[in-house]
Amino acid sequence: MTDAINIAELKELSVSLLKGVGAKRSSALAGFEVESLFDLLTYYPRRYIDRTKEAKISEMIPGSEASLLVTVEKTDVRRIRGGKSLVTSTVTDGTALLKLTFFNQNWRQKQLVEGRQAMIYGKVDLYRGQRQMTNPVVDLVGNRTGRVIPVYPQSEKSGLHTWDITEWVAEALRRTLPPKGRGFVDPLSDQILSEHDLVSRDFAFRAIHQPENMFEVTQARKRLIFDELFRMQLALVLRKRAIERTEVGAAHQISGPLIKQFKANLPFELTGAQVKVIGEIEYDLARSVPMHRLLQGDVGAGKTLVAVAAMLTAVDSGHQAALMAPTEVLAEQHLVGIRKLLDGMTVTDDSSLFKDRPIKVELLSNRVSTVDKKRILSQLLLGEIDIAIGTHALIQESVSFDSLGVVVIDEQHRFGVEQRSILREKSRSGLSPDMLVMTATPIPRTAAMTVYGDLDVSILDELPPGRTPIDTKWVRSSANFTEPEATAAPEELDEMWDQVRAQVSAGRQVYIVCPLIDESEKLSVASAEETYEYLQHTELSELQVGLLHGRISPADKDLTMDSFRAGKLDVLVATTVIEVGVDVPNATIMVILDADRFGIAQLHQLRGRVGRGSHRSQCWLVSDPTTPEGEARMAALVASTDGFELAEVDLDLRGEGTILGERQKGRNDLKLASLRRDRNTVVEARNCAIKVVDSDPGLESNEHLASELESFLEEGDAEFLLKN
Repeated sequence: MTDAINIAELKELSVSLLKGVGAKRSSALAGFEVESLFDLLTYYPRRYIDRTKEAKISEMIPGSEASLLVTVEKTDVRRIRGGKSLVTSTVTDGTALLKLTFFNQNWRQKQLVEGRQAMIYGKVDLYRGQRQMTNPVVDLVGNRTGRVIPVYPQSEKSGLHTWDITEWVAEALRRTLPPKGRGFVDPLSDQILSEHDLVSRDFAFRAIHQPENMFEVTQARKRLIFDELFRMQLALVLRKRAIERTEVGAAHQISGPLIKQFKANLPFELTGAQVKVIGEIEYDLARSVPMHRLLQGDVGAGKTLVAVAAMLTAVDSGHQAALMAPTEVLAEQHLVGIRKLLDGMTVTDDSSLFKDRPIKVELLSNRVSTVDKKRILSQLLLGEIDIAIGTHALIQESVSFDSLGVVVIDEQHRFGVEQRSILREKSRSGLSPDMLVMTATPIPRTAAMTVYGDLDVSILDELPPGRTPIDTKWVRSSANFTEPEATAAPEELDEMWDQVRAQVSAGRQVYIVCPLIDESEKLSVASAEETYEYLQHTELSELQVGLLHGRISPADKDLTMDSFRAGKLDVLVATTVIEVGVDVPNATIMVILDADRFGIAQLHQLRGRVGRGSHRSQCWLVSDPTTPEGEARMAALVASTDGFELAEVDLDLRGEGTILGERQKGRNDLKLASLRRDRNTVVEARNCAIKVVDSDPGLESNEHLASELESFLEEGDAEFLLKN
């Protein structure tokens, strides 16, 4: 074969083809998900030793930290008091000697044998006049002479070392790159390489593993990061364009009588953001290409009102609408709120004596009785229900609509692409409904491009008038009040309980959120059951306290929530079942116990349960974090109530792992790229993907690109995106 090597080919070639990779080494590499030559070449170094800038032992000042490239002179192990062991190793870099000490790590004697070269990192101290490091980080790198030495992720238990991986990578590159090899297919055109200042793929794979200097590493990383993000964006843009090309939707009437009446009846002015977003949605609805739009809005930004406007546009045009919520509590709340918004509005109905009838909004969930469910299913099929609100019950096989025009999905992170496509097929009209996906979890722009890249994005970044700011305070204390250490900050805890009682005296209500339902032997954190019992007999003994968590029966849950909404309960002790959608405007204090157990997005969601009325509200975070990240989360919540700002902080703190966990299967190709670090490249890759797909929708003129993308997609995705 004389053609250049493509990715699909590399994925088919086993690492066992390399010298020295037998069954045992193959098994060890498989533990690192390295099974093919492609896996090996994309098993990137985690750092580099730049020998032109490395520190010298003779120059080290006691108390300073450094990375040093050293050679082992000798290693000994001896017993010390208490039956423990001490391993000491003498190393040198040619300028001076350094002593390394390790406690209870006997295996170091086999690791640090005489003559072995290692990269060590740690703090240098003086002990009896000699420089030493205690328990430094050690990377074995073999006897390398290059100016820049790659250090690979490794594990002593695996039996693999950096020098092993370096040798195998070197052999793979020798056999694939010129002059001995065929080189790699480069799917990017010269124009794209030039526009984005990218090196060739041959150069990138060589330089990431065998760089002459650190500038080559930078160039290689830039190219390989672009490749990863570009492939991902290309798949998303192809999906978006394929849906637009193959599905036919209804061209809705966007200024019908219902939507006009709805806007005229509102007792308040729409925010500028709502006007803008409704305009974006109406533009989509007027086209026969089905809408696929993500609506991001911070807690309380008025997403439901925007969703109702979209659904009324469908009803105005003679179609039906559906709103799918993740929980029955939220679905029922939507039913109450939407019926209230649409009270008194009518639709044309020629079968009616008066030629019109009240707009009909019904709930379909697993809690609906069999008789009601049968009636609702029949009326949906006959088109007699205008707006259906429900949970996953809406995508059951027995559900069909006469003409489903608009679908709204609340809290997209609870649903996948599969559920969206099932809803799309529920209408017997043959038209694909317009899809509006809502989330109250703000997502950084670059992450949204990746997680929801097959959707257009609208953002509600303005709160309606009347929403009061929430004052957030952090009490540094154990939240397990029954334990002695809970007195870490008694004056702050006293202030918090004083505020709770004062707000209840003023006629307000309070949420207290716990991370667990029951007491845990493994975790010393507050449980809902224990906190409920404790507070009833101590701080809140004179108040009406209720309990809500996931194991309470549906009937008791309803009773508790109805009592809280009606003001019969002063305080609701709960788990995160109240996180999404629970709306009690009279609640003005949110207490979150063991707040460091929650992520930033979840804390922001919980905090958004208060501040929903006209009264000033407070959120108390009770937490004594044990990690810098926990401290940073608490500080961020105190400093800002802007969900989008907090989303960026969250991305910086946690990285993209949790966000990318929401992506659909077949797109997990980020080995080097980071949505956090490579924000600008995400945007570049997205724009480049749009250009390529819009000029070549089937990638017929980009054969290598299509072939490469196919090798990363699952079979169904490849069929849909590339054969459509």
